[in-house]
Parts: sequence; structure tokens; C-alpha cells
Amino acid sequence: MKTIKSSLFALLAVVALTTVSCSEDDNNNNNNNAAANLLAEELRNTASSGTWRVSRYEDNGQNETSDYNGYSFTFGSDGMLTATNSSNTVTGTWSVTVDSSSSDSSDDDGSDDSDDVDFNIFFASPADFEELSDDWDIVSRTDTRIELIDISGGDGSIEYLTFEKN
Repeated sequence: MKTIKSSLFALLAVVALTTVSCSEDDNNNNNNNAAANLLAEELRNTASSGTWRVSRYEDNGQNETSDYNGYSFTFGSDGMLTATNSSNTVTGTWSVTVDSSSSDSSDDDGSDDSDDVDFNIFFASPADFEELSDDWDIVSRTDTRIELIDISGGDGSIEYLTFEKN
């Protein structure tokens, strides 16, 4: 009888420890998802308020910021992205998504990957604007500045994109 009680006690202890461990992991995942969803919502609100300019676009060490000089970018709440200057209008789409299963997060890429929030931009043309089409990782965000990074999975090239509020 004493052996049965000891075995039952040991089994209950293992079950209790396993339950506590799972609960902590589940809570951490829920907290991470909540933080990511909050960051995504804040980023959507920030981007869709006002107009923006590209203050930095660097593609694998090449500064190509001048390709976007004079353009004002408007991130519409409907997902439309418009870039306008005195003579041209270029349209595309944008979104902010939470990608909890992303394989593109890495602690050495300079992004805040704990939240795994992607800033997605798509332009079909012209070629200069197609360069901006990507699922960017967030480096930092304020009410007047959004810094993004993308590390190519193919060749490891790094792109930096920074928007500043007009």
C-alpha cells in the first residue's frame, strides 16, 4: 500500500509540474501575441496618419534614397499606398501583419523580432518602386519615424528603408 501511495504521489507531482510548465509557455505565447498585435495596431495607426517621405533607402550598401526624393507617401487606412510628387502618382498596397510562425526573425538583424511584425509594401511598377516591395521587419517606430530592414533569404543582402513624417 505504501508503494502505491508513493507511486501515486510521484505521478501527481509530475502531472502538476507538467501543467505548470505548459501554462507558463502558453502564457508567454499569449503575451507575445498580445504585444505583437498591439505593436501592429500602433504601427497601422502611425503610418496612416499624415504623409511620409523616404529618408533612407539602402540596398546592399548602395544608397538609393534619391530615387524617392520629392515623393510624399500616404498609407491609406484601406490598405492603399500612394506616392506622389509634382508630376507623378504611383499606387500600391501596404499592410502590417503579425507572423507568429515566421522564419525570417533573427536576433542579429537589428529588428525587434520578438514581436515578429511585418510591414508589407507592394508596388507593381515602376522599377524604383518595385524595389520597395517586401515584407519588412521593424527596427524602430516613433510617431514621426518608421525604420525597417529586410535581409534576403537568398543571398543575405540587406536593405534599409526609413520613412519620416512630412
